Amino acid sequence: MEPLEVGPTEPDFVQSLARGLEVIKVFDADHPARSLSDVARAAGLSRAATRRSLLTLLKLGYVRSEGALFGLTPKILELGHAYLRALSTPQIAEPHLKDLMHDVQETTALSVLDGDHVVHVARVPARGVITVSINVGSRFPAYATAMGRVLLAGLGEDAFLDYLGRVDLQPLTDRTVRDTAELRTIIEATRKSGFCVADQELNQGLRAVAVPVHDRSGAVIAAANIAVGAGMRSLDELRDMVPRLQACAAGIETDLQLVTGP
Repeated sequence: MEPLEVGPTEPDFVQSLARGLEVIKVFDADHPARSLSDVARAAGLSRAATRRSLLTLLKLGYVRSEGALFGLTPKILELGHAYLRALSTPQIAEPHLKDLMHDVQETTALSVLDGDHVVHVARVPARGVITVSINVGSRFPAYATAMGRVLLAGLGEDAFLDYLGRVDLQPLTDRTVRDTAELRTIIEATRKSGFCVADQELNQGLRAVAVPVHDRSGAVIAAANIAVGAGMRSLDELRDMVPRLQACAAGIETDLQLVTGP
C-alpha cells in the first residue's frame, strides 16, 4: 500500500476536519472553557469557521455550551481510547519503562511467560551500563530470572506444580538455583512480597528486580524489571528501587485498563 501523504493544498485534504481538530486542541487544563472569539483566536481560524466547527462538535456530543462559553465533554476521551485500543501491551508499557529508566538510570524491561520461558517484549536500555546482549524477543528460562519468577508466582498452584515436575534446572552460572524445593521457596516468597530479586543467576555480573503487571481481573499477565550491573549496584540498592518499579507497573496497568474498557 502506498503511504498517504496529503498536504493542505491537496484535493483529498478535508479542511473542515483539520479545523475541527484545531478547535479541540485549544482546550486544556488552563482553558477548560472558552468563548467563540477566544477559540477562534487560539486556533488561528475565522469566527465563521470556528462557529461551524464548534456547532458540529456540539451536535456530536464532544463539546458542551454554557451560555457564551464552550468546553469539551468526557466523550472526547473516546478519541484517545481509540488510539489506546490500537496499541499492544509493549507499546503501552514502553513510555512507562522509559520514564523509569530515566528515573533510576538503569535498564528496564517487560516480559511475558511463553511456556517455560520468559520473552522480552519491551526493553529500554540505560546507556553504557549493562553489556549483556538482551533484546526484544530474547528468551530465557523462567527459573533463572527475576521476571520469570514473578510470572511463575502468578500461575495457579496446579500449573506451577506441573512446571516444577518438568523443569530442568540447568546451572547457567554458579549462582543459579538448582533445586526445585529451593525454587518453590523462592516463588512462595515472591507471592508474599510482590517482587523478586535475582542475583547473577542468568548472567554473571547481572542483577535484577521484578514486579508483576496485572490485568483488570488481577491476573498476572507480564512482569516489569530493572536490571543492573552487580559491580554498580548492591542488592539493597536494587530493593530500594522496588517502589518506583511498582509505580511503573501500576501506570502500565492503568493504561491497559483504558484499552480493555470497563
